[in-house]
Amino acid sequence: MKLIVFDVDGTLVDSQSLIVGAMAQAMEGAGLPVLDRARVLSIVGLSLPVAVATLLPNEPEARHHEVVAGYRAAFLSRRLADEAPLYLGARACLDTLGQRDDLMLGIATGKARRGLDAMLDHHQLRGRFVTLQTADNHPSKPHPAMLLAACDEAGVDPAGAVMIGDTSFDMQMALNARTAALGVGWGYHGAPALDELGVAVAGDFGQLQTMIEEWAR
Repeated sequence: MKLIVFDVDGTLVDSQSLIVGAMAQAMEGAGLPVLDRARVLSIVGLSLPVAVATLLPNEPEARHHEVVAGYRAAFLSRRLADEAPLYLGARACLDTLGQRDDLMLGIATGKARRGLDAMLDHHQLRGRFVTLQTADNHPSKPHPAMLLAACDEAGVDPAGAVMIGDTSFDMQMALNARTAALGVGWGYHGAPALDELGVAVAGDFGQLQTMIEEWAR
């Protein structure tokens, strides 16, 4: 058996509007200037406290906590109004891979477990994944802890797992965990950033499925 581990934001779901809007609201609530879209999306994949500290290196820790709390409240409110959609082809890819008896699916995400649970429920993806690893219980990507935990829970050696993600944090996590890695070019860091790490990058879910099937042979 082999394990395919998916990132969520920027890989399975297009949550950029929710993320950028919630961060803008959190910054305004803390009396800080709103950050540009590209800068906010550059930290997607990191756990929220690490992401905020990265965005605001010159602000005190108390201000970081304020922005984190504001972001969580804003994101929840926005998500309840309009859940982020799956990318085109994501469900079909999961359906096809999930039907194989030699593959297992998992998730490793910088999202909190509450947010992941809401996404799975909204898109009726419960039961698709044998392991769900979130930022609640692990150091932020690119630390390999959550990916190694996914392998351990699935009973798979890291050499028999592949990480699928859209950011350099996902790819570096895979390198740190000594798993395989495949990038997707439709997310938040873009194909050029992933190309620099020497990983193959899919342009759509059809191509990604083919790449995964070739890796799994």
